[in-house]
Amino acid sequence: MEHVAKLASQKAVVIFSVSSCCMCHTVKRLFCNLGVNSSIYELDELPNGLEMEKALSKIHGLNPPVPAVFIGGKLVGTTDKIMTLHLSGNLVPLLKDAGALWL
Repeated sequence: MEHVAKLASQKAVVIFSVSSCCMCHTVKRLFCNLGVNSSIYELDELPNGLEMEKALSKIHGLNPPVPAVFIGGKLVGTTDKIMTLHLSGNLVPLLKDAGALWL
C-alpha cells in the first residue's frame, strides 16, 4: 500500500488503470480532453501490478478497484465518482486546486 500511496502523491492526478478496461479508458479520455497531464499506471503491464491492484482494493473496498483516481494525492474514487463530480461541475475546481489545471 505504501508504494501505491507514494505513486499517488507524485503528481496532481494519478490514475491506476487496466489497459483492457473500458471504464478506465473513459476516465483517461475525460482527463485528457480536459487538458490534464495525468500519470497513468497500467496495472496489467507492470511487474508488481497485481499487488498494487490488491492494495487499491483494500484502500477503497471495490472490486475491481480500477480505475482508481487520485487528485492531489487523495483517492477520489472510480468512474462513478469522477463522472458525478464532472457532471455536477465540481471536477474542474478540484483539478485547479490540485494544480492539474491552470485555466
